[in-house]
Amino acid sequence: MKLTHTFVTLLAAGLCSLPAGALAQSAKELEELRNELKALRAELNQLKAQQAQAPAASASAWNDRIDAVELKQKDAVVLGDIPGSFRLPGSETSIRVYGFAEANLIKDFKGTAPGDNFSNLAEQPLGKSDNGKTVLTGQTSRFGFETSTPMGNGAFNTKIEADFYGYCGSECNRNRLRLRHAYGEYAGWLIGQTWSTFMDTDNLPETVDFNGPPGATFRRPTQARYTYNNPQLAKFQFALEEPSDGAHAPNLVARMDKAFDWGSLSARILSHEQRISGVSKRGMGLGLSGSYKLTGTTTLMGQYTLMDGDNDGAYLVGANYPVVDGTTLRLDRAQGVVLGLANVFSEQLRGTLSMGWVRSRNRLGDVYVSAYGDTGNLRLFQWHAGMYYTPIKNVELGTELLGGRRTTFGGATGNMTRLNLQARYLFN
Repeated sequence: MKLTHTFVTLLAAGLCSLPAGALAQSAKELEELRNELKALRAELNQLKAQQAQAPAASASAWNDRIDAVELKQKDAVVLGDIPGSFRLPGSETSIRVYGFAEANLIKDFKGTAPGDNFSNLAEQPLGKSDNGKTVLTGQTSRFGFETSTPMGNGAFNTKIEADFYGYCGSECNRNRLRLRHAYGEYAGWLIGQTWSTFMDTDNLPETVDFNGPPGATFRRPTQARYTYNNPQLAKFQFALEEPSDGAHAPNLVARMDKAFDWGSLSARILSHEQRISGVSKRGMGLGLSGSYKLTGTTTLMGQYTLMDGDNDGAYLVGANYPVVDGTTLRLDRAQGVVLGLANVFSEQLRGTLSMGWVRSRNRLGDVYVSAYGDTGNLRLFQWHAGMYYTPIKNVELGTELLGGRRTTFGGATGNMTRLNLQARYLFN
């Protein structure tokens, strides 16, 4: 098996984040903990048996002794400061390992877009097509770990996460390791790779489909972000983010979030540089989103994004790419809307209805369209109807029906209809 540079980097980072000497000692220390627990359990059982035979007058003394042994037994298992985490003996760092194994069965009833197993409406084949395909994949399975270390000014946190959906071009299988998140966070500062500050993950509808509807931001750039949180006012964030391919200057993002008893609101602005074949232009972006709790179990959420098209196609999924028109770089100004209605029916069952729209604000005859061609996307619309069922702890079964329509500047259309079935097995 050939190790990729990404895998080696991820492995090295993971090893470095563990306390010194942990790799050599962890097996021995865990065995010592197991032996201590066995001895404490045996002592506890013996004390309870002796208590049953002791006179009633001495019951209080026996209870005190039993409580002391039970407390010692609990302390023998060193829990971390974050849920589901642990601390190695002698270390103040909490470590949480998490992830899931996931399998998807996808049945397309129409033509299938290239380059992705999951929904890709922007490249949906045009015209009538009933030649869909069936896909079985486990490539979106993921794993990760996070740490938290108490410091003088709050906790120092780190996170590394990966899946197996690395893109290598339409000519090859995506089944390779891909870094999703890798960052450190302390005293309001975050440096590393994670969700864009321009992306509102809290108000994005859950879908069984891995990509979800177009019309919102879906990007994980490397960035430097500062967060100032004033609970009485709002949470403010400012970030320098990794630019699109070829650009020289970082993207600039400013964001404000406010939580209420009835839901939440978020506003974001973006300035980003685009550069193709030495021609550069700076574009702008605006994002507004929020949620409203209709009942104790039902939430309505929505997002609006206005974007000058970016070369990565990730600040507004579904927008057209920039093109060079002579000595001018043309940016497609597009707008996107995503709506979602989520309901928790019980502890075992939850469901979501969602829709996404993307529309170019250009039209045939405009300079941009003349440069791009009439096969560019004038409008995208996609809908999802999905549910998750949890039959037993740590097992989720998902089912979703989704469809959509692509309309080009020239008026041609392409339709998508598919079924996605999923089994997910979570740990921690």
